[in-house]
Amino acid sequence: MLLRKRVVIRVLLAVVILMAAYVCYSAYNIWSFSSRNELVKSDAALVLGASAWGDEPSPVLRERINHAIELYKQGVVDKIIFTGGKGNEHQMSEAEVSRNYAIKQQVPADDIYIEESSRITEENMRYAKEIALSHGLSTFLLVSDPLHMKRATEMADDFGLTVHSSPTQTSAYKSIRSKLPFFLRELFFYVGYKVTLPFRYPFMEGVE
Repeated sequence: MLLRKRVVIRVLLAVVILMAAYVCYSAYNIWSFSSRNELVKSDAALVLGASAWGDEPSPVLRERINHAIELYKQGVVDKIIFTGGKGNEHQMSEAEVSRNYAIKQQVPADDIYIEESSRITEENMRYAKEIALSHGLSTFLLVSDPLHMKRATEMADDFGLTVHSSPTQTSAYKSIRSKLPFFLRELFFYVGYKVTLPFRYPFMEGVE
């Protein structure tokens, strides 16, 4: 009986150590990947949504839009896809706010596509893929905040999207005080995504 308890304790301890090691490894991956900026010529910039304040983008969303506009004006991408739905039915969608902002910055409306159904990153990818397929777009520069890029690029890959990482260079998350909560949140969601990934494959394979 005592031997069995010792075995159980050792097994549990081993599991805890492995889990802690995996969390630390994931944290390193998220942080190190955040500085990767791959300026590869692509069909479109795929901009992940963030909060909109009425008909104006929040500071976080604004910097993502600005980065996509810069990529477009530099000729690195030919189109821009803005993603993001509505906080409630009485608000403009994040994607619509983004499009209006980009048009004011002299981006032609014909070069902008939007999806207004998503609420989370995974849905950003799902509905953006539908737009990509309907418009013959196959390669993308993925635009979001640096610490979001690891999870976002892996989700895009899992959805069969060919993406390169291009985080905004002027993130609203600048200080350690603002970065740390965002980083911990990303770590939580990244680990959760990886752990539940085997159960997500049937859903993702249906998005063609």
